[in-house]
Amino acid sequence: MAAKPFASSADLGVKEQTLEVLADGVYALTAEGDPNLGAVEGEDFLVCFEALATPVAARRWLAKLREHTDKPVRYLVLSHYHAVRVLGASAFDAEVVVSSEQTRHLIEERGRQDWGSEYGRMPRLFEEPESIPGLTWPTMTFRDRLTIELGGDRGELVLGFLGRGHTEGDIVAWLPEHEILFAGDLVESQAALYTGDAFHFDWAAGTLDRVKALGARQLVGGRGRIARGRDEVDAAIEQTRDFLLTMQRTVGEVHRAGGTLRQAFEATHTALAPRYGAWPIFEHCLPFDVSRLWDEFSGIERPVIWTAERDRAVWDQLQG
Repeated sequence: MAAKPFASSADLGVKEQTLEVLADGVYALTAEGDPNLGAVEGEDFLVCFEALATPVAARRWLAKLREHTDKPVRYLVLSHYHAVRVLGASAFDAEVVVSSEQTRHLIEERGRQDWGSEYGRMPRLFEEPESIPGLTWPTMTFRDRLTIELGGDRGELVLGFLGRGHTEGDIVAWLPEHEILFAGDLVESQAALYTGDAFHFDWAAGTLDRVKALGARQLVGGRGRIARGRDEVDAAIEQTRDFLLTMQRTVGEVHRAGGTLRQAFEATHTALAPRYGAWPIFEHCLPFDVSRLWDEFSGIERPVIWTAERDRAVWDQLQG
C-alpha cells in the first residue's frame, strides 16, 4: 500500500469562505474545514478573533468584513499560539493584540518551531509566506478573565481561560448578551480534533464542562460549521468530548498492555474512523494526536515541541 501524503501537504483545493452574520455586529467566517474567524463590533471599534496564517490570507477576510463595517480594529484576540491562527496578525493593524499569559510563554518557548512545523503540514494555508513579518507577539495578556466593554448598548465581550485543552493557554470569547461563543479549537463542529499539543484529560473533563456551562446558543468552533441552537451547541461540545474519550480509552488500553505506539495508533484509527474519518483533517491529525496522548500516559506532562523533522518521523512511523 502506498504511503499517505504527509499531513495536509496534498490538500491544495481552494475552500469556499462564507461570512455569516450571527447577530447585529457579530460576524464569523467559515471555510469548509479551514480555520474559522470572528469579529465583534464595538460602538466605534472592532474586536477580531484569530488572524490566519499570513497577512495576505488575513486581508482576504478583512475585505469581506469591510463590506459590513469600516470600524478600525482596536483588539485582535488570539485564542492560542499555533501559527495558522496568529502569523497573519500584522494585516489587522490592531491597537492591542490580546492573548493569555500562557500563550505568550508558548510563543517564546516554541513559536519558531511551530511556524516551521505548521508550514510543512499545511502549506496551502500559508498564502504568500514571505508576507509574514515574524512571530506575532501579544501586547496585552491576562490570566483568567478580561472584559472588553463594547460601548453604547452593545454590552461586553468576555475573554476567558477555562482550563487546559487544545493547548496550555486557549481562551474563548463570550458575548453574554447574544449568548454567542467563539470557542477556538477547544470545540470543533463536525471537524476532527488536533491534539498534538493538548492536555487530553483536563480538556475532556473540566475544561469542556466549563465551556458547556456558559450556555451558548451559537458557537463558532475552531473549524467546521457554526452550531446554532442549544442542541447543536451541546452536540458539538459532546462530539469533541467523545473524540477525546475514545482516544483515551484506546490508547490507554494499548499502553497498559505494554503495546507499541503503532498499535495504539491503529486501534485508535479503527475506533474513530467510522464516525469521524470523513471529517476535515482527520488523517492529518491522528498520528500527532496519538503520539501526544501516548506521552501523557507515559508521564510526560507538557507536550514535546513539534519540529518539521519530528513531524516527519512520527508520520513515517504511524502513517507510512
